[in-house]
Amino acid sequence: MSRIVLAYSGGLDTSVLLKKLILEGHEVIAMTADLGESDASTALQTASASGNPASELEAVRAKALALGAYDAVVIDARDRLVNDHVWPALQANALYQGVYPLSAALSRPLISALLVETAKRFSADTVAHGCTGKGNDQVRIELAVRALDPTLQVRAPLRETPLSRPDAMAFAAAHGVPIAHTAAKPYSIDANLWGRSIEAGVLEDPWNEPPEDAYAWTASPQTRPQAADEIVLTFAAGVPGFGALGTTLNAIDGIAALNVLAGKHGIGRIDIVEDRVIGVKSREVYEAPAASVLIAAHKALERLVLTRDELRFKATCDQKYAELAYDGLWMSPLRNALDAFNASFARRMTGEVRVRLHQGAVTVTGVRSAFALYDEALATYGAGDAFDHHAADGFIRLYGLPLDRIARLKAPVAAG
Repeated sequence: MSRIVLAYSGGLDTSVLLKKLILEGHEVIAMTADLGESDASTALQTASASGNPASELEAVRAKALALGAYDAVVIDARDRLVNDHVWPALQANALYQGVYPLSAALSRPLISALLVETAKRFSADTVAHGCTGKGNDQVRIELAVRALDPTLQVRAPLRETPLSRPDAMAFAAAHGVPIAHTAAKPYSIDANLWGRSIEAGVLEDPWNEPPEDAYAWTASPQTRPQAADEIVLTFAAGVPGFGALGTTLNAIDGIAALNVLAGKHGIGRIDIVEDRVIGVKSREVYEAPAASVLIAAHKALERLVLTRDELRFKATCDQKYAELAYDGLWMSPLRNALDAFNASFARRMTGEVRVRLHQGAVTVTGVRSAFALYDEALATYGAGDAFDHHAADGFIRLYGLPLDRIARLKAPVAAG
């Protein structure tokens, strides 16, 4: 018998896994991370039917204890998620394959750190997760645990003995494990403040349009408001503020509120066939209203304040950053180096971006900054034009000199 810390969400897979490990004779500590899923879900409900995030997490803990866990802990990691993972990813405009804002991927190294910390707290020699052998999260969690404490053992029981969702539901029914899944709606859901991911069921066929019941954060085209919302987002050293949504909102509440505002316009629905780390293509559906808005606004501010060479080079770095996060290499030295690169010009990433939210689209309608490289006197074609047009003649001659030389060398060959 060993003492195991299990990353526990309270869903189908981890509840079945918890029971299985207990039946094997282990002492299992269920570790649940509060990453803001309840904040986002509660914010998306009406005021008259709002939930209580604390009570929802307490119910998860109570469920683990009722199933026989040695102990169960809930850790508030929302600030760590935002400050140590979301904001660095935002400064890198991190979008895997240009689309997915990495909501699940960003949380995995944090969950891994919490597993390691909890294992030390309870003197456990093993940590476990509910990932299968087919997904990305097994790679992300195990690489992060190895980077933080290579002496810990990591178990992946659902990889050791694969269990289909129908079989998992049957096991749950046979052992008194309460679950929310049904055969009609067998989605696997993962969510935190930065986004919500939905997979399995009818979504596994990429020809099937995602049913509306798969979505929870974004309004359908039929229920989106006819009138647009326009807000001004502020950035200070690359970090967004949420004064436009309420003067007292902190980052956690601000992201949740932006999820609500953008979500009611249907913004942030993502349907992608993506390339998993292990080489399998997978159809994934995401909802990321706030992330979609903030990344669009951040990019607009970058175009105003960064030089052309910075933007060109940063585009390559941003793509690499997203790949590192997706591929489970968050702890790598390269990712740390890219953070330092982004921090080198973060001070200039200060300004305001006006965005319009309407019918599933976020549109930047204005941007300004004290660090703007844009100069209207140089850009205008009006009476205030201060650009030296004659200087362009010499520039073009020098810029095109190699082409001129090549053309002159080709001329004798052509004549011969």
